[in-house]
Amino acid sequence: MAKLVIIDDEAAILELMTKLCKAAGHQVFGCTTGIDGIAAIRSHQPDLVIVDLRIGDVNGLDLVSMCRDQFPNTAVIMVTGHGSVETAVEAMRLGAFDYLTKPFDLGDLIKTVNQALQRNGVAASTPASIPSATLRSASSSKLIGHSDALQRIFDIVRRVANNDSPVLLEGEFGVGKHMVARALHEASRRSNSPFKELQCSAMPEDALETELFGQTAIFNRVAGGTIHLAEVNQLPARIQAQLNTFLDEAQSRKGWGNGTGSSDFRLVVSSTVSLEDSVKAGKFREDLYYKLSVVPLKIPPLRERREDVKPLVEHFLKELAERTDSKAKTIDANAIEFLEKYNWPGNVSELRNAIERACAFAEHDRVRPSDLPTKVTRQIEVPTPSVHEGLTKLPIGSTLDDFIKSQERVFIQETLKYNSGSREKTASMLGVSIATLYRKMGLNVERKTTT
Repeated sequence: MAKLVIIDDEAAILELMTKLCKAAGHQVFGCTTGIDGIAAIRSHQPDLVIVDLRIGDVNGLDLVSMCRDQFPNTAVIMVTGHGSVETAVEAMRLGAFDYLTKPFDLGDLIKTVNQALQRNGVAASTPASIPSATLRSASSSKLIGHSDALQRIFDIVRRVANNDSPVLLEGEFGVGKHMVARALHEASRRSNSPFKELQCSAMPEDALETELFGQTAIFNRVAGGTIHLAEVNQLPARIQAQLNTFLDEAQSRKGWGNGTGSSDFRLVVSSTVSLEDSVKAGKFREDLYYKLSVVPLKIPPLRERREDVKPLVEHFLKELAERTDSKAKTIDANAIEFLEKYNWPGNVSELRNAIERACAFAEHDRVRPSDLPTKVTRQIEVPTPSVHEGLTKLPIGSTLDDFIKSQERVFIQETLKYNSGSREKTASMLGVSIATLYRKMGLNVERKTTT
């Protein structure tokens, strides 16, 4: 059993990490302020400290330096957001063992903790069950959907999981490249080793070079696991050349997946643009492209697999309930229909955010169309007559009620078009009974049976 101090000013995240590390058999002291954290370190002299880079009263880097100078036998793991990766690399220079980028998988937390403890000669332990959740979302590695396109991706993931050849994932922003990369890792023989992700566009060139090829490089820290280089198309030309040489040397030493240290890893890269087009445009090295694209995999946008929207929505509703420790909300069938017809330029990421927003606005326990973002529900464009057109259609002397009825009929007609003529769906969407709809359309209710 090791002694751990965890410092994070977000109480929910601190509680989650504390519970997990205690379940792994460690003695844990949780602190929500830097001052309390420093006091706990001095009092308990822990084997490991986990600290958020950004805590209100203390700079996380200062705490790393303090541990290096005053407690050299205490390992430090930094927690950071994608936007602070450059600073996290600086923490590595100051003596931190590793860093985790939010949102991270809880299984990766335990694996990194064990690595840090083992390096310092402290016995590591593993919990009986590691929750398949992240600090932001549950089961982030699950590929959710029923479409044929996604089933083909499932099949490829299963077939190449234990083939250590590099995989190139291409697809639009937010399409789920991170989830596919993690699914490849978790389906492979490397699943008990770390999964590490680096956003190649998230830091300046010098910091990126250090993170890839320095003494504390990501390749040295992955320890037989999987590395996902996201936005690999953003690598500067000099870094491309270094990576090309590094991969040649790694392959010549032991071959993919059979080496030790910096040569024992599975490499997955991803790009939001066609890497082949980048090669043709002279923006990406051709020899590096061929090394990285041994197994190419294109992930289709959400608008091309609309049948995946509903299972994704149901997953996000459940995920949000688990995160907030509340009952999962249900969703109105009309709301689902709006979601399925929207084009989702931001793909799965945009859909997730839309569901979170809808749950925040929803009354009671049901998400309705009115709770969805207006960009999703503004898909029925109702032509509004101009003042001149209105006057020509309704002569002077008409009542306001006459005008409202004429506008009402236009809206009903457009809603009918949207629902492909289904009066039942239209009545449900407008929130009126079928009898009221027939009356407003100027039809007799009896005609319902003949339409």
